[in-house]
Amino acid sequence: MITKFLSLEWKSFIRSSNFGKGLAIKILMAFFAVYFLLVFLSLGVFIYPTLKKAFPDNDPFVMVNTLLFFWFLGDLMLRFFLQKLPVMSVKPLLTLPIKRSRVVNYVLGKSALSFFNFLPLFAIVPFSVVLITKDYEVTKVITWLVAMVILTLISNFLNFIIESFSAETEFSFLPIILFAGTLFGLNHFNIVNFSQLLSSAMLAITNNPLYLIVLLIILIGLYLFNHKVLIKKLYLDNSLKTKIKEVSTSDLGWTKRFGEVAPFMQLDLKLIWRNKRPRSAVFILVIGLLYGLFFYPQPMYRDMPIMYGFIGVFVTGIFLINFGQFIPAWDSGYYKMLMSQNIKYEQYLKSKYTLMMLSVIIMFVLSIPYVYFGWKILVAHFAAAIYNIGVNTYVIMLGGSFNRKKIDLNQRAAFNYQGTGAVQWLIGIPLLLVPLAIFGALTYYVNFYSGVSALILLGIIGIVFHQKLMQLITKKYLNSKYEMIKAFNQDN
Repeated sequence: MITKFLSLEWKSFIRSSNFGKGLAIKILMAFFAVYFLLVFLSLGVFIYPTLKKAFPDNDPFVMVNTLLFFWFLGDLMLRFFLQKLPVMSVKPLLTLPIKRSRVVNYVLGKSALSFFNFLPLFAIVPFSVVLITKDYEVTKVITWLVAMVILTLISNFLNFIIESFSAETEFSFLPIILFAGTLFGLNHFNIVNFSQLLSSAMLAITNNPLYLIVLLIILIGLYLFNHKVLIKKLYLDNSLKTKIKEVSTSDLGWTKRFGEVAPFMQLDLKLIWRNKRPRSAVFILVIGLLYGLFFYPQPMYRDMPIMYGFIGVFVTGIFLINFGQFIPAWDSGYYKMLMSQNIKYEQYLKSKYTLMMLSVIIMFVLSIPYVYFGWKILVAHFAAAIYNIGVNTYVIMLGGSFNRKKIDLNQRAAFNYQGTGAVQWLIGIPLLLVPLAIFGALTYYVNFYSGVSALILLGIIGIVFHQKLMQLITKKYLNSKYEMIKAFNQDN
């Protein structure tokens, strides 16, 4: 049965319409995977001599064990944001005589073969070999190696439990922040010294391999808990079960002043407010607005006007970037129906443009208090806002014509890469790096106000040629219309 599941997943992979289009990004991800494997391999080989040279009076093996707590927290955080449960498309299987427990066991078993579980081995195994060459007892080193593997798997299954709780909250990253932050805080303020406790536990296990049973019990307990959570959700009608709550409605009458694009703006605003995934774009506005506080209060950045342009583009364009990069994939669930209506595509796109333009203006107004740190910051933010309206809105809408991946609006919002393709990775170059290069070069080689003038001038040119640019972008979308319909009909 396991081989049958693997065969089905392989066929789903190679027969997908996104197979060829997503191959380039998969090759790029493979390159990064090899890079990190080499980094961890180097870490495993050189950590012993490095620690021995830096701290000649201390045992490197003991020092590594004292750092395991921080490794565990960091590993858990990375898994939460990057690792997803390898759920196969199980709905077709639920109508067949296959036990649900067998499907769940396959999914959980496959998660144990995740890249995130193999990556630590490239540091753990070489480090163990180095320990043996340094005359450490072989049995103790092997016991420690086994304990580290079990600890890695514990982190794997603990991550999925935290994710299951986070899926039930509006701020989906809150459970992991609370969990990791609480442990780190207790350790940092010496209320509970977890780093020393974990170090002592690992040393006790290496001295007595029977203690490995404790780790195995924890691992089995986490596995069974995950099994229980998943099997409860494994029903055909699970997605049909919804919470009953009072519905609040609004006629959004103020949008009518925008004329023909008003109905589409209302559709977008309701989509944002009623669905978990797009609603995150609104919550991220707060993070974007406060982004400048990481830099401006610090004297070193206050004397670097080159940074003003980049921060200005990011702060005033945070909604533009988060919402715009998935146009028109936000509407992928009903895109076919939308395209079958007697509507002008240009009006559909103009509503997106208007929404993003309004967000830039609002974010600029809200960022005016940054003038406290200097008038140049306010001027740079104004120039960045004009640039966002006159250039970046068109750039991100043009990039949207290459979107071919469907988005599930009800999925977990934060750090969710479902629906993300090569377009979302590459669009950051023209959105952020190009204005940074223009503003930075002119500010460095001429003066600050020449960089500001360049951004404003480019933005005004875009605004002046708005109608022409919208016609060109609309034409590109119309040429890709049927490809999008076909792609949005398939699950990622």
